[in-house]
Amino acid sequence: MQHKLTVIVSADVVGYSGLMERDEAGTLERLKANRRTIFDPRVAAHGGRIVKLMGDGALVEFGSVVSAVRCVREIQDATEADCSAPDPERIRYRIGVTLGEVIVDDDDIYGDGVNVAARLQAIAPPGGVAVSRPVRDQAAGRLDVEFDDLGEHAVRNIDRPVHVFIVRPISRSEPTTAQEPKQRLSICVLPFANMSGDPEQEYFSDGITEDIITDLSKVSALNVVSRVSAFSFKGKPVDVGQVARALKVTHVLEGSVRKSGKRVRITAQLIEAATDSHLWAERYDRDMDDIFALQDEISEAIVRALKLTLLPGERQAIERRSTTNSEAYKLYLMARQYNATGNSRHRGVTVRLCKRAIEIDPNYARAWALLSVSQSNRALLALAGESGLEAAERALALAPDLAEAHAAKGRVLGDEGRYEESLAEHTIALRLDPDAYEVNNAAARCFIALHRYREAIECLERAAAAIETDFWALGMSISCHEALGDREAAMYAARRTLARVEKTIVAEPDHGVALSFGVTALAILRENDRAKEWANRAMLLDPENYNLMYNLACGMIKLGETDEALKLLEPVFRTAQVQSLNWWKVDSDLDPLRHDPRFQAMLAQAEARLAASPAQP
Repeated sequence: MQHKLTVIVSADVVGYSGLMERDEAGTLERLKANRRTIFDPRVAAHGGRIVKLMGDGALVEFGSVVSAVRCVREIQDATEADCSAPDPERIRYRIGVTLGEVIVDDDDIYGDGVNVAARLQAIAPPGGVAVSRPVRDQAAGRLDVEFDDLGEHAVRNIDRPVHVFIVRPISRSEPTTAQEPKQRLSICVLPFANMSGDPEQEYFSDGITEDIITDLSKVSALNVVSRVSAFSFKGKPVDVGQVARALKVTHVLEGSVRKSGKRVRITAQLIEAATDSHLWAERYDRDMDDIFALQDEISEAIVRALKLTLLPGERQAIERRSTTNSEAYKLYLMARQYNATGNSRHRGVTVRLCKRAIEIDPNYARAWALLSVSQSNRALLALAGESGLEAAERALALAPDLAEAHAAKGRVLGDEGRYEESLAEHTIALRLDPDAYEVNNAAARCFIALHRYREAIECLERAAAAIETDFWALGMSISCHEALGDREAAMYAARRTLARVEKTIVAEPDHGVALSFGVTALAILRENDRAKEWANRAMLLDPENYNLMYNLACGMIKLGETDEALKLLEPVFRTAQVQSLNWWKVDSDLDPLRHDPRFQAMLAQAEARLAASPAQP
């Protein structure tokens, strides 16, 4: 294979899945038109080569940094000027550009340079371009653009962080005319820093941030940057003014949370981007019982500072919360943190925490929804208990417009094999909250079961972006890419999965599920010896974990170790419940075994056992 240094461009359509959901035929036609009249001609005009198109994305290489940056700015400008569709339905790109080494395999390229370009693309604002330092250094002064410094960002599988810059036109000094429209007020709520001195309190500071984002999103006169975009800056040194310019917002809110016992201190400051000055700042020292009133105060203080007027319905919406009990709220946030770890040993913990939160506040809809998901997870582990349907129905009765509740019900219906009903619930959930981890996680399962792999990948990528430590979503996308016959995309997903798994097992060496996803990733990357070593280690550390055994069996199938896969599946099939059986029937990872008489016999025995026990939950 040939190695070479080249300029790599990664482009992706903003909000593609939502556009497709609203108008699939129209979106495809607009995307094709954009490529035909804007994207492809400009790439060709500037000497670029389209390596491959990936649904809503494209990978392009150039021989010149200047040509690449000039090209992508022209693409963005021309795309933004295209008014052939209403604003919500327009095609817009995020684009990342880097200079790096790639491996050439026939007409394809892959390697660190591709990885970095994809990460830059994810950081870029809608309609914007993010570049690495080498690109900035070579293009600076040679183009009619400026570069806003976003600082260093960690990139999966890259040892050193990447210094990121956002490209924008050079600011002009001409006075603004009276006819120019005033920029709509917009805000990014940066993740509040956890100042509690305990990393385990991170769930609380993140929860506060998310609630403030949710509250401000209810103000119709204010545009609020999504949680995914805001949390992409979590844990990174950033310049607030540069963040504002990169995300094209007028204001930025930053702050910190210190929780100690029953006391909480929250500091917050609102910064105006145009002047880089503090518009409002406050420090609050309160009892935990006042946490909800405190969140209301912060939201209303921001609204006043921005000189906005809350409509009566908006004020009521901000003050209406899923719970008003601070202890139930704390338990829910803790349960959500444990659920997000993906550790099978925490499944019972999340159920216990949710049930305790519900005991304290029986009307806590979000706790009921998370309880439903937690019960579903336990059922897939071949553990006796409720399916989660009753909890999901209770959540919906309490909050019919709660996205997590629809996602939870969709998850349970899918586990029961009722995929069309499941899809209807997920469609509602994605419309209500298209960026939420819980929503995309559950919807992806349904799309995978229906073999709608491209839509599953969309959801899995959003879930992976929502929680940067999550390995499950990227790990599941490996099989989706394989099912579509895209070996390179599967390998790319495997590299990203492995990077997250490695970080997880540094913190939790006995995390069986993480190790099993690592085995699959290593198998895809053809690191067979290491994959087998990890599999042996996982079984030594967590030998009674049926979820681990199933995942390891999938990894063994990819390694061509059929006998070992069947050996691992035997105890899983012997104890499985109907939810697991339904998944096995649609999981493409098991397709290589479906004609094996031993597999067919195990499946038939499991079906007979479950049919003889209709009362089994």
